[in-house]
Amino acid sequence: GTFLNLRVSDHGRLDSLLLSWDEPEGGAEGYSLALSSLESGTLLQNGSAGPNITSFWFHGLTPGMRYEIEVTATLACMETTSQTVTAQTSPSPIRNLSLSSSGSSTVLHASWAHAHGQRDGYHLALYHSDSQTLVRNASVLPNASTFLFDGLLAGSEYALKVSTLAGSSQASTSIHQWTAPSIPTQLRLRPGSSTSLIASWADAGGAAWLHLVLHNLLTQTVTTTLSARRGLTSYTFQHLRPGTHYWLGLSATAGPYTAGGPNATAWTYPLSPGNVTLSSAEEQSSLQARWSTPAGEREFYLVTLQEGEDSTPTRNISVGGDNGHVTFHGLSPGKQYSVQVTAVAGPYQASARSTAAWTQPVAPSTVSLSSQGSPYSLLASWEEAMGEGYVLALSPVEHPVKNSSLLRGVTNFTYEGLRPGTLYTFEVSTVAGPYTSTPRRISNWTYPLPPEQLALSNQGRSTSLQASWRAAPAGTTGYTCTLWETKSQKQVRNITVGNNWTNVTFEDLVPGRQYTLETASVAGPYRSRVRSATDWTYPLAPAGVTLTNTRRPLGLSAFWDRADGDVDQFHLQLYSKSHPAQRNISVGPDTHNFTFLGLSPGVQYFLKVTVLAGPYRSSSHFATEWTYPLSLGNVSVQPGQRPQELRVSWVESGGGRDHLVQLSVAESLSVIRNVSVPRGVTQLDLEGLVPGSRYRVEIISQAGPHRTSSQTAVGYTVPLPPLSLRASPVSSAWALAVQWETPPGQRDGYQLSVHEEGSSSPARNLEAGKDRTNVTLARLAPGTCYLVGIWAVAGPYRSLPKNITGCTVPAAPTNLSLTNPGSSSELYTCWNKPPGGRDHYRVILYSLSTRSRERVQTVSPDAQNITWTHLEAGSRFAVQVTAVKGSFEASSANITQWTYPLAPANLSLGSPSASVLQASWAATGRVAEGYVVDVYDTASSSRLESVVLGGDARSHTFRNLSPGTHYSVAVRATAGPFHTSTPNVTHCTREYDALLA
Repeated sequence: GTFLNLRVSDHGRLDSLLLSWDEPEGGAEGYSLALSSLESGTLLQNGSAGPNITSFWFHGLTPGMRYEIEVTATLACMETTSQTVTAQTSPSPIRNLSLSSSGSSTVLHASWAHAHGQRDGYHLALYHSDSQTLVRNASVLPNASTFLFDGLLAGSEYALKVSTLAGSSQASTSIHQWTAPSIPTQLRLRPGSSTSLIASWADAGGAAWLHLVLHNLLTQTVTTTLSARRGLTSYTFQHLRPGTHYWLGLSATAGPYTAGGPNATAWTYPLSPGNVTLSSAEEQSSLQARWSTPAGEREFYLVTLQEGEDSTPTRNISVGGDNGHVTFHGLSPGKQYSVQVTAVAGPYQASARSTAAWTQPVAPSTVSLSSQGSPYSLLASWEEAMGEGYVLALSPVEHPVKNSSLLRGVTNFTYEGLRPGTLYTFEVSTVAGPYTSTPRRISNWTYPLPPEQLALSNQGRSTSLQASWRAAPAGTTGYTCTLWETKSQKQVRNITVGNNWTNVTFEDLVPGRQYTLETASVAGPYRSRVRSATDWTYPLAPAGVTLTNTRRPLGLSAFWDRADGDVDQFHLQLYSKSHPAQRNISVGPDTHNFTFLGLSPGVQYFLKVTVLAGPYRSSSHFATEWTYPLSLGNVSVQPGQRPQELRVSWVESGGGRDHLVQLSVAESLSVIRNVSVPRGVTQLDLEGLVPGSRYRVEIISQAGPHRTSSQTAVGYTVPLPPLSLRASPVSSAWALAVQWETPPGQRDGYQLSVHEEGSSSPARNLEAGKDRTNVTLARLAPGTCYLVGIWAVAGPYRSLPKNITGCTVPAAPTNLSLTNPGSSSELYTCWNKPPGGRDHYRVILYSLSTRSRERVQTVSPDAQNITWTHLEAGSRFAVQVTAVKGSFEASSANITQWTYPLAPANLSLGSPSASVLQASWAATGRVAEGYVVDVYDTASSSRLESVVLGGDARSHTFRNLSPGTHYSVAVRATAGPFHTSTPNVTHCTREYDALLA
């Protein structure tokens, strides 16, 4: 047939389609068009077009709907040709899109109204406005009109784009909204100084802005306001008034939401008063304190009067913050005092002290003797009296007198090392010159020591407890024993016994109840510290224990009667002789029945009920019952073919219509998937799971109204391998730093293997935590390449490996030497081979005497020496050896050495006078570092003189020689530690006669 080449477009219109075609060869007499629903085949519109027409509009269509269009062309001779094409109108965008947080800081709820027409579904994309990152991507069914986004960041703005999908077309609508801010916590306000306060808080990331307002509570005015962006966690308020109370309020803002936060109050530190003095007042036994007022504020002054050289506080007076003096009346005569004035602002204080002042003394009075709760000491005290001092005497009933003398000014004395629980008599007399006053006497007891090794035991009885103890050391007049019910704190018994008693029995007690015994020693009016012990009476065993079948799968119910007395809990032990496993259950004291579920079918069980009271227990007789036989399946969970899949399999063992496979995350009890399968199916593939995660699977067998659960099986999905693995050497050590990026999904950790390339030694294995993204491989060989493999691990499964090769930095050569073999043109370099590997050595020879270019040689990684030839004589050289591995290098220190110099040339001698010998020579090659000229007596071969000359010297004259004598001369060229000499040349000095002639 004739090909019309049909084409359909909507030109951006939702309810129309434009059909166009090519005119057939030879033309057409006309066209008829028919538009039908693609799904139902119902004819919806038809039309016609005349000759030379090649397009037609269909209007009034439904948006997003699929259509089929047939075009029939009428050709010459009544022939026709037809062609069909399918098309879909563009969808309508949704209406009334809304995005609301409803006051939540982590949830946004999207809702919309469906537009006219049809659609294939909706696509939702949620973006974080600040970072412009895609947060959530979801596709929903075409009848959905709401969606909940949870797990969002608090106080953040999000943008939602909802696209209506129809075929390849879509229509989108967008909206913005904020999550409510989260309120910062742990707001603290503390003083930094007398003029500053430091505010700090936590959890500040959940708000776009934080607003702080600082109020002066004294003036009721706002001191400072501050707005801070997300992330600020502290701020210091400066230039405040000392000793002032401030209130700080904190609120969080995100978009249109504002949340009132916590508040805190604090004081600035007050300043201490100045010029504090204490002086006598007009009245007797009175002192007046004065001070100057510091800057700032304060609540009040606390004026503390301190007594004696140890500054013991005796009085505290609070006065207003504007006061500058206070008078102390009725003070003790003859006492030394000082005053401390403290400025108080809230919990903070600033103090200043005065110098000491005295009151007028009077005669002593008011003698006291106090044990102060101590078994070994008594404190004697009295008021200050006129005189030079005091005589003290302490006398127990059966011990010698203790005498003491004290100077005036002491008003108390403590006797140490006394006998506990003993009655003492104290005497004090005032001494003035040779006279001693009539003593004042007073008596008191020292505190007794408590009894030792107190114990409370039921001795296997249900209604009695026996208390026992060891007698207290030293003195005592008896013991008090008080028995309490521990839980109710109700007193049961209270008895007092003599000092020769060491045990007592309490009868008629309640079985299974905990009691506490408190025992103290008694001496006079005092009791020692209390010793306590606790124990339970023995509980009574439960009665009437029965075990009945609940007529449900794997269920047995236990019933029992509670016996008299107290019970902490009941322990139920259910076991079967045919199964090694047993059930142990503990229930509360008010429980009298319990149902055991999940038992094996058709098995006889035995039940024992035990009463627990404290550490003691009593058990009942056994009760027995059988469970009804039921069928169960064995469940196993294995990884699927992909990391996102699990395969669940089981074995059927009896009745039931179908099974319900329940999948949950292992760490949660919430079921995330329910799949119903018919009886006969023994395996199921679960898809769309998180890689590397631990899942729990439970299969419920269903038969009529009864449901019984299988054992829970746990399995792992295979984890995904790490991403972007890279290895780089650590420059300061022979190690490799391995880094990677966390793959999607979960994992328990990572396993790494390290294998030296080319080595037959086994690989080194190590592990890394699941949150790690890097690890340093230490103790590696220098200059060596390693193959590093890494796997993600989840349970017993590993991901596919990721491998990478990394090389360590080589080690530098050691013991480098540069020696002269006795040559003027050669030097010999050798070194020790360092540990590890390398690609080669680079050896560089530098000339230190001339500016000639350095010489570089590359030698094999096993080389340890090299000889340098054709060097300049008498020159100094430096050598450095570098180990090279790839792009990494390690160099030795530089070593220097000289070549031998060349001997001078053309040595000649002359004697211009009778006692003079002149030597001259020429330099050979490079100028020598210096010359040494030696002159010898030819007859005796002894050296007469040696002269050291510079490198520029070419002659030297020896004087004061003997006339007419043969001498030999040699000239040595020097270079560093080396020298080269000319042959000796002999010459005779002139005779005197020759000179006269």
